[in-house]
Amino acid sequence: MAEDLVLDTAIRDWVLIPLSIVMVLIGILRYFVSKLMRTSQLPDAKIIKEGQVIIRARNLRAAANFIPPKAFRARKVYYTNEENGLLHVPKGQGQNPQAQMLSDPNMAMDMMKKNLSMIIPQTLTFAWVNFFFSGFVAAKIPFPLTQRFRSMLQNGIDLSTVDVSYVSSRSWYFLNLFGLRGLFSLILGEENATDDTQRMMQMSGFGFDPSKSLGAEKDGLDIVQHEWVLPKFEQRAEAVLRKLVS
Repeated sequence: MAEDLVLDTAIRDWVLIPLSIVMVLIGILRYFVSKLMRTSQLPDAKIIKEGQVIIRARNLRAAANFIPPKAFRARKVYYTNEENGLLHVPKGQGQNPQAQMLSDPNMAMDMMKKNLSMIIPQTLTFAWVNFFFSGFVAAKIPFPLTQRFRSMLQNGIDLSTVDVSYVSSRSWYFLNLFGLRGLFSLILGEENATDDTQRMMQMSGFGFDPSKSLGAEKDGLDIVQHEWVLPKFEQRAEAVLRKLVS
């Protein structure tokens, strides 16, 4: 049976509150350090053009049935023509994000700066928490939880008799690490550089390949079954009016 613990107020004053304040201050400091390390890069005109082409092709697919068949075929050829279509990417000319990153030292340097600005503060903060606050039961969640949350909330405490709702100091560090995004959005704005979850997702990939999006949009436009709705508009309007009258 799980035991109820009486938490000392000194743990709140010297562990819980200082740890939360330090995590917020480190996040704000990391934001300004990342802002100083960030290099201003001019947007690639080719990537912007390809993105606008993809948006226009999507709009054509969405509103295909509202234009005449002849106009749709002309636009379809304009986008999907195998010789000079806007969505056609010749074989061997696709952009490889990995090769682009390796060939562009500025891109590799920017990625390394972003990763270092995330890894170094996290490593130092975790070492500080693990050295000074290891083994502390820092807080108690005011609602019951199942046993599945034990490994997440009681990291560093090897006691199966303690109720799952108690949170260890190490787990409190991880909860602050991944749970302060909303607070940073209020303090620093929506476009802040302290979102660790997105950073970790970005570390697993090297970039975006626009040629794949062009090919996928071309395939989607090729399989569109055009059916002009204007000739049947009167019948549809009559059917709607009959339903309203009856």
